[in-house]
Formats: sequence, structure tokens, C-alpha cells
Amino acid sequence: MKTQFSPVRAAMGAFLALNFLAQTVFATCGGGGGGGMGGSAPGGGSVVYVVPWAVISEGKALPKAPQASLIVLWFPLSAKAAADSDMRSSSALTLAAARCVADALITSDNKTVRSKYGIADGTEAAILIKPDGTEIARATLSKKGAVVVSSIEKALNTELKPREKALNTALTAAEKQLKAKDPAAQAALEQVWAERCLFPSIGKKAAKDLKTLGVNVDPAELKKLGLDTIADPDTTGARTAAVERILKAGLKAEMAGDFTTAGKRYKEATELDPSDTTALRFLGEYYRHQTGQWDLAGRVFNRILEQPADPVARAVALHGLGKMTIHSGNYAAGLAKFHESLEVFPLAITYRNLAVYWFSEKETEKAAGYMQQAIALEPNDRYNQIFAAVYLAVAGKADEALTIAKANEGVLEASYNLAAIYAQLGDKKKAMELLRRHFESYERYDAVRAMEMKEARDDYMFLAMHQDPEFITMTKLARNAWMIGSEFCDPASLLASPEAPLRRM
Repeated sequence: MKTQFSPVRAAMGAFLALNFLAQTVFATCGGGGGGGMGGSAPGGGSVVYVVPWAVISEGKALPKAPQASLIVLWFPLSAKAAADSDMRSSSALTLAAARCVADALITSDNKTVRSKYGIADGTEAAILIKPDGTEIARATLSKKGAVVVSSIEKALNTELKPREKALNTALTAAEKQLKAKDPAAQAALEQVWAERCLFPSIGKKAAKDLKTLGVNVDPAELKKLGLDTIADPDTTGARTAAVERILKAGLKAEMAGDFTTAGKRYKEATELDPSDTTALRFLGEYYRHQTGQWDLAGRVFNRILEQPADPVARAVALHGLGKMTIHSGNYAAGLAKFHESLEVFPLAITYRNLAVYWFSEKETEKAAGYMQQAIALEPNDRYNQIFAAVYLAVAGKADEALTIAKANEGVLEASYNLAAIYAQLGDKKKAMELLRRHFESYERYDAVRAMEMKEARDDYMFLAMHQDPEFITMTKLARNAWMIGSEFCDPASLLASPEAPLRRM
């Protein structure tokens, strides 16, 4: 192709300087931008609960009330130290993030915030503060100077328990005023309602009491608190220890290719604690990516969005809904979901799928920009590197792309994108071999194969192969995903595609 790809070249120049490290997130193929395995969130290894750290560099404002009822500030020594820290994973902090406890990672260049809290250079720290900046507690440091995660978790729960007790006392007093028809009841109940994000269950009770006074709270705000049957996300770990064990067992099974066991474990975890949106995101991505049961995936993702959820879980749900919506043909709505996902929490998979979409629309500069952002977010992610090599091939960087493809040829879950590299290099035989490996060896369920084959038939990367009889035969199971209203249909209801590849460009 003769199109100039200056942003791609700039991104790839930095990218090619990277060493091929072991991937740090479980991003798998799924066609195009990939995603799905291990709940599709950053983490890696056996990480289940990913703390949604918002990166606060110099000049960037800290989270504010009412979105932040409390804030955990973390001052890691460096980006590398942060990537290797235990502070990346905490069930207490992750679940508290669903209750307006914001997590802010303060970069080493942010001298303003570091100076305010007396954090010297070369020192790690974690501090719990109020939205007005008042310090509540500091984490204990280990002998090596690292933050002891359990100490900041303990500080958080030590702060939450008396607050919850005081709010329950205030609600009880307000309800007595209500029964006594005391005019002061409304103001008292409104004060309790104001604390709804930190304590959803108490907030829902206050909303019901206000309704008896003829005062209706904002329906959208009430909906965010979830159903009455769902308990508040637990920050103490009492309910989550068992859930975490089950999720880790499911993740281990999924990584070993035992998808039946993985699905059972993920479902078991959601049933054990319906308020745990980490368990829900694992189950939702399992349905979307592994089994192709998009009807079930859509319901799980919407459950996440209809109850208190941490930013990572919400972002994964929005991305999943966006990907499925685009597949169903509603491109504008799907793209809107992608952008909403990025506003909630940036995920490399979302940037990659935006790059896929815009490249298919021949908006190469825009696609390159999203690819740059994916790489900047997870520079050492092996899947990011393989995905970027497709763009190198398109941009005429054949040698560099081929080097990456050969170095990663054994990565089964990247077969689709490896095939795209060879297709762009003009090696049809190798591209067909890798596509066949993707459809026949990597994918295990026909519902997924059908939609992946449809994606290949639409994929600009395989344009030169679209009329090839062998390609058409190999993708004969291709199906069009579709929806009824906002509901995704059962895989058995998918419409068959005609033999000729469909194009929307």
C-alpha cells in the first residue's frame, strides 16, 4: 500500500526497541484486537482483583467528591516498581472502588502532591485521605521499604466501620422522626442519602423513606446502587477470600484450555457473591470470548453496569458490549461503548479494537493513533507487540514484521493476528495455515468460530484472500451476529452469511 503511515512509523520505532518480554496481561486473540481470557483486565499471572489505579502526574487533579468519598494515594518508586508491586492486586481496594473509594497512583514527577504529604524521593508510601486532602492514615512499610498492602486495607476498613455505624444510627433516628411526622425527617434522610455511594444498602433504605414523604430521588442515581437483594461490595475480605480462590481455580483451568471447568468456577463465584463484579467480569468475558454465548455475556455485562462496580469491571463490561454491538452491525453504538469504556478506565484491548475498526474503515491515521495508545499503556504486552506487527507489515516494514511473527509463531492465541501479518506480506500459504490453526485448534466452540470467520471475511487485512475459494471454504461457518433491541441473541439464532464475503466499506 502506498498510503503514508507516519504515526504508525513513529509508534513502531519505539515499539521495535522493546525486548520481547513475557506478556503481562492475558490478552488473547478473539480476532482483530483480541481479548477475553482471564477477564480481559490487566494483571497477569494469578492476579484476580486488579486495583483500578488512576495515574496522577504533575498538574493532574486528584479525584474529588462525590465520585470520591475517600482516596487512597500510592507513591511508588517508579513505573517498574509499580508494575511489580503487590499494590496492583487487592480485593479490599478493588471492591471498595465500587463504593467511591478512589485509587490514585502518584507518579515520581508529581512533586506537588509528594511535597504536600512529605514523601521524599526514593521513598514509597500509601496514604488514605479525605476528599478535602486531610490525611487519615498511612500504610506500614516493610523492612525493604515497600508498602504493606494489608496495612492500608486495614486503615480503610478501620475508617469505614465507624462511618457505617454512624450512618445506620442516623438512619434509625431519621426513621423515628418520620414516624413521628417530624418535619426534620426529610433533611436527616437526605443527609443519609448523600452517603449512598459509600454505603449503597443504607442509601437504598433512605430512598424508600424519602419516597414515603413524596420526595423522589434521581432514578439514575438509585439504579446505580443495584437491586435490594444484592449486598454492598465487601471490603473486609470475609466474603471475598472464597471467591478469590474459586476465580483463581477458574483462571488456571482457562489458561490450561479446560474451558468447561473454567466456566463452572466463574459461575460458582458469581453465585457465591452476586455483588462481586470481579467475578461477573470473568464470567461475562468467558461467555463472550470463549463460548460465544453473547446472549449470556450481554446479561452479565449489564448486571455489572446496573450495580456498584469498580472501574475495571465497568470498563470490561462496556468494551464487551461494544465489541458485540459492532459485530451485530450497529457500529455507531458499539463505538460509543468503546469510548465510554475508555472514560471509565483505559484498557489496551479497547484501544486495539478501536484501531481494528478504523483501519477497516481505511482511517489509517486514526487507527495508528489508537495503536500507539495501546502500546503506551502496555508496552511489554506480547499481544500488543504482535498486533502492532500487523501495522508494520501494512506500512511496508516487512523485515521487522516478519521478525516479530517468527519470534512469536508458537503463540496459539495470537494465530489470527499472525495470519494477518503473513497475509499483508503476501504469504498466502502461511496466512491460511495460521488462520486454520486459529479456527480449528485455538477456538473450541462453533458459536465463536462462526463469528470469528465472519470477522475474517470482513477484515481488511485479509482483503487479498476474500475471493479465494480456499478461504471461502475455510470460513463457511461464518455467521452474522444480531440483536433484538438491546438483547443479544442465542448463538443458535445467528444468521448464516452468504458464500461471498460481506464488505461494509
